[in-house]
Amino acid sequence: MTIDAKLAELGLSLPAAPAPAANYVPYVVAGDMVYVSGQISADENGLIAGTLGADLDVAAGQAAARRCALSLLAQLKAACGGDLGRLVRVVKLGAFVNSTAEFTEQPQVINGASDLLVELLGDAGRHARSAVSSPSLPMGVAVEIDAVFQIK
Repeated sequence: MTIDAKLAELGLSLPAAPAPAANYVPYVVAGDMVYVSGQISADENGLIAGTLGADLDVAAGQAAARRCALSLLAQLKAACGGDLGRLVRVVKLGAFVNSTAEFTEQPQVINGASDLLVELLGDAGRHARSAVSSPSLPMGVAVEIDAVFQIK
């Protein structure tokens, strides 16, 4: 089953690949690797903002991370000329969670993205990752995630 078909089966769709918000490119293709710049949490209603441990709980953070994963795939699709069939595997996620100093569940928050990638891609979605706290993120968003993908 294709990634697009699996997305449809789950009732999901990829957003338009977001334009950069500053002086950087959304992705770089180097050989068979695609490095995708950090994607911030946003949905059809706009930015998903807030601080985990203050005004957002783990479930809200997971939903925000899931939206980041969809944006990462949208950027990957753009990098692959619209062909997600070129994806070999997700290599690594680097995740930042806007959270209080006392909040320690960053890994559970980022499971929102990791679980979605595995659900969509099976073993090709399993990846290395980091999940760290940040006292603030651009525009007050809850989560930002960058990624490295291998393509063919």
